Amino acid sequence: MPRRKGGVAGGDLFEPAAAPPQKGRSEPGHLDHRRRMRERLFTAGPDALADYELLEMVLYAVPRVDTKPLAKALIARFGSFAAAIAAPRSELLAVDGMGDAAVAALKVVQAASLRLLKAELTERPVLSSWDRLLDYLHASLAREPVEQVRALFLDSRNRLIADEQQGRGTVNHTPLYPREVLKRALELKAAALILVHNHPSGDPTPSRADIELTRELASAAKALGLALHDHVIVGMGRWMSFRREGLL
Repeated sequence: MPRRKGGVAGGDLFEPAAAPPQKGRSEPGHLDHRRRMRERLFTAGPDALADYELLEMVLYAVPRVDTKPLAKALIARFGSFAAAIAAPRSELLAVDGMGDAAVAALKVVQAASLRLLKAELTERPVLSSWDRLLDYLHASLAREPVEQVRALFLDSRNRLIADEQQGRGTVNHTPLYPREVLKRALELKAAALILVHNHPSGDPTPSRADIELTRELASAAKALGLALHDHVIVGMGRWMSFRREGLL
């Protein structure tokens, strides 16, 4: 069957393994470069690779393309590996040479990273894994361009049952309905919850509305026999805990 041609803007998501070069013939330049990169990854580990080199390897999913210039363009635009894989699809497509196949490759890496972090939270009590929780929340929310409210529903041993979005709004406001949050907690047979939302401005300082809504939710939860352990606001590299600040 003839193979469908593809490139950065489309085509196959995964490139088949290249046939070994015939004796006396050298590999094409970008394939030889890819082989050397893989060897460095395996022998020296991922810390030996710069951010653009990690991106370059992720973009190997795009067939028959020299991905080094594209990886450097992504770093120039977004500043880091983490920021590039977390960037919205529309912004990624604005980078010259990026197409849906390349965007999909980055989003697969982002999804895998979040699943790894989330898996660690389901295996032990969340309250005794605070650093891991913050890593997960920063990876999930810190680079979101608009406000998003999430609820972490916990069992009686404070292990994560579910992490669900409860609202998505604008750059500085998200509607939240405590009744719906608590209804979902009862459906999941949760014993407690942690409320989380992000501030796209990067400043995690709570607004008066944040404080009032948190107290309303805590009071309603208590009446139902549920505990609101905390409300965490995530900024860019910063966070704020209502419990630690004495606001809950």
